[in-house]
Amino acid sequence: MATSPYSSSFGRLNSLSINFIPQNILQNLVHAKDVAEMTRILEPTWYGPEIERAAALYSLPELLEVALNRHIVEINKIALESTPFSGRDAIRAYLLKWDIHNIELILSSKIIGRAITETEPFLVSSRNFPAGISAGNISHDEMKIILSQAGVDGVVNHLVKYRYGPILMQHLDTYQKTGNLGPMMADLIEYYYTTLIESSRFFQGDEGVIRDLFRVQIDKRNILSLLKGKDSHLDRELINKHLIKGGNISTDELFDIFGSKSIEEFVGKVQKHHNLADLLKETYIKTHSLIDFEVAFDKFISKSYLKRLKNISLSLGSIFHFIITAEYEWDNIKRIAYGKRYDLPLERITSMLVLETE
Repeated sequence: MATSPYSSSFGRLNSLSINFIPQNILQNLVHAKDVAEMTRILEPTWYGPEIERAAALYSLPELLEVALNRHIVEINKIALESTPFSGRDAIRAYLLKWDIHNIELILSSKIIGRAITETEPFLVSSRNFPAGISAGNISHDEMKIILSQAGVDGVVNHLVKYRYGPILMQHLDTYQKTGNLGPMMADLIEYYYTTLIESSRFFQGDEGVIRDLFRVQIDKRNILSLLKGKDSHLDRELINKHLIKGGNISTDELFDIFGSKSIEEFVGKVQKHHNLADLLKETYIKTHSLIDFEVAFDKFISKSYLKRLKNISLSLGSIFHFIITAEYEWDNIKRIAYGKRYDLPLERITSMLVLETE
């Protein structure tokens, strides 16, 4: 029997997985007095080297932000390098999310007039890695050049040499007239998910779980768009421009959910497609907070898909399991730090954490 091309990647990533923060350390972070104590707790972990490097240029709380972002870059680099040639397009397509994260951050910073030094710590990139093997596909140094451009127009014009530029350019006139970034980002996110679904079509025949996961992620984004639209009293036509094709829920059904008269009715309609009711009852039905809805959906994805990805070990599934587990850890630590900065109760911080179930 031939050896699977994924044997070495599975072994490498599985050995690294022992470094993920265990629950007892995560609880220590929750109970930490402040971000400074959180940082001290993280120093002996695999975040230590990035904390030390960041300390040369930054002070808290930006120091921790930079260390977390550079660490996720390192994780993505290792995952991509560990992926056999046949699966690299799919991993690269998934990692485009960080380019889009950075572009949205830069565009938003131009609108509100933030200085480069105020924005750079929040970029998910690192100067330690060349273009193509960083968090996304645009290197840190290039992101700094983009960040230095004058205004939204300058950023968009500079991005023309990348695949993102022409997408953004279509909406530059609209932005200049309205000051609204929405159409730009909606098309960029649609491009991302279209590319992602296309990239996951042909591997070993066991990529069905991965495509299902991506469709659920599209549903999550679409439903969050509906909730934002309801909060802002937007009409259907405007909402429609922010919906992404390729999910499990059709546009007609999404608008049926959008027309719900109450939170309970909204949850009931979502429940027809995704078994979220118990998770939403924990917090969202009480708070009506978008954060709580997003956390509930992330918990559902973790419970429904992470273990399945892990179980298809000699395939792309195990690599996505490693990447997504790292993302949830990144998110959890950032949520705890947010809770410390805003003095949230321990129970509230704990409710925002997404933990993989056994």
